[in-house]
Amino acid sequence: MLVKLLDRLVRNATRLKRTLLAAMAALVIADLLIPSGYDRFPWETWGGFGALFGVLACLILIGLAKALGLGLVYRRESYYDNELAPYRTLDEATKARGRDDLS
Repeated sequence: MLVKLLDRLVRNATRLKRTLLAAMAALVIADLLIPSGYDRFPWETWGGFGALFGVLACLILIGLAKALGLGLVYRRESYYDNELAPYRTLDEATKARGRDDLS
């Protein structure tokens, strides 16, 4: 059942994307036209502030996650080469003797 639902979403991706973009645009327009009753800070009374704040906050979070990933998680391709060097020489020595296993 879930596979059928996902397949239907993939087949109708363009229609779904347009529908969601139209709904988001309608919400921003409604925010511009209808004053909010919640005005704790002056900038919260500006029309469209919530949508703009949400988009900017998401972009900042994505950038921060990407920076943390690049700095802490990702490693260069040759990162483990020095640690595996003793095993490679042992493997090369066994292959030179014509054996593929260590037994």
